[in-house]
Amino acid sequence: MANTMTAKQAITGGLWTELPVLRLVLGMCPTLAVTASVKPALTMGLSVLFVLFCSNIVVSLMRNLLKPHLRILMFTLTIATFVTIADLFLKAFMPQMSEVLGPYVGLIIVNCIIIARAEACASKNGIFISAIDAISMGIGFTIVLCILASIREVLSAGTIFGVHIMWKSFVPWTAMSLPVGAFITLGLMLGCANLLTGKKS
Repeated sequence: MANTMTAKQAITGGLWTELPVLRLVLGMCPTLAVTASVKPALTMGLSVLFVLFCSNIVVSLMRNLLKPHLRILMFTLTIATFVTIADLFLKAFMPQMSEVLGPYVGLIIVNCIIIARAEACASKNGIFISAIDAISMGIGFTIVLCILASIREVLSAGTIFGVHIMWKSFVPWTAMSLPVGAFITLGLMLGCANLLTGKKS
């Protein structure tokens, strides 16, 4: 099957025109759940990037062998394999972070971003384009998570990566460490993205 996407489209798509969280509103569960501070947000973003890259490569390799009625099943099994690898890696080498992220690493299996890229890109393109698409989508997702987490961590604790950066008299905004803080911050970021693109709804 011929490539249906260029490298430029893959890069710009993942970094802006199809930015998963702010443009397609995908991957909301980890976006809202693990962004109270930057470290777990970065770890989740890199985990998604790893799974996305590996699954896109495998799906691209087997794209000509996929049967319509088995397509989603094969996508899910492929994604689950790499999620298991990421989960075991975190438990072995970053046990504290694994505890912080809890079940959300396992939930990468059903992350709409990864299934969507397998269907929209990897199943229709060669390895090179699929790899670029995965990297750009993963980086775009990670950047948004880190920006969201940075805002929340600074306002809720006066720190960034655990390092205190605010003035001594700063009063932490406790709400920013709670779910309401995630919703408010994400809503403002979505609003800014819509203003930049002229989108009204």
